[in-house]
Amino acid sequence: MVSILLIALTIIISLVAWQKPDLMGKMLMNPYRIQHRNEYWRFVSSGFIHADFTHLFFNLFSFFFFGVQLERIFNQLFPTFASELYILFYVLAIVAADFPTFNKHKNNPNYNSLGASGAVSAVIFAGILFFPLEPIYLFGVLKIPGIIYAGLFTWYSIEMDKRSRDFVNHSAHLYGGLFGIMAMTLLYPKVWISFVEQIMSLLR
Repeated sequence: MVSILLIALTIIISLVAWQKPDLMGKMLMNPYRIQHRNEYWRFVSSGFIHADFTHLFFNLFSFFFFGVQLERIFNQLFPTFASELYILFYVLAIVAADFPTFNKHKNNPNYNSLGASGAVSAVIFAGILFFPLEPIYLFGVLKIPGIIYAGLFTWYSIEMDKRSRDFVNHSAHLYGGLFGIMAMTLLYPKVWISFVEQIMSLLR
């Protein structure tokens, strides 16, 4: 499975980067260096490194459950090139999620960010389009429908991005989620028919 390979690759790269600070520094999302030194690889490389084990675990824990499910959907909808399209979706999500941050901080040499949060958010929101009522266990305990989780997640990301006190790129969560919705809409517009039908079923 591509999802498992992406998880394994992210774990390996993160573990190696923790042992090699110089490598970590070269892979960070640093908008200033991208803008002024043309280090464009940072758009992608930053999505495969994490700050610490907790950061790594929670991103990959979420990705495992939603990623495996979304990959199956890709296999059903696009059987000829599902793996290639799924990988492209994931990588583009990393870039798209960080692009607004790049524009905002491209003249700030001290700004750095890292993590797969943008891509994971894209996978989560794309999956929610197919299964909006599928239960999500927040913190592994609180059971809520996917559509409710999406609303809470969006509100939280916007509010935390305004405060910018915890050094986490919350806008990457938000824009990653938006990318997931837009990409899935372009790839399979009929998803909205199923989405609306499932939401309307709550009112019956």
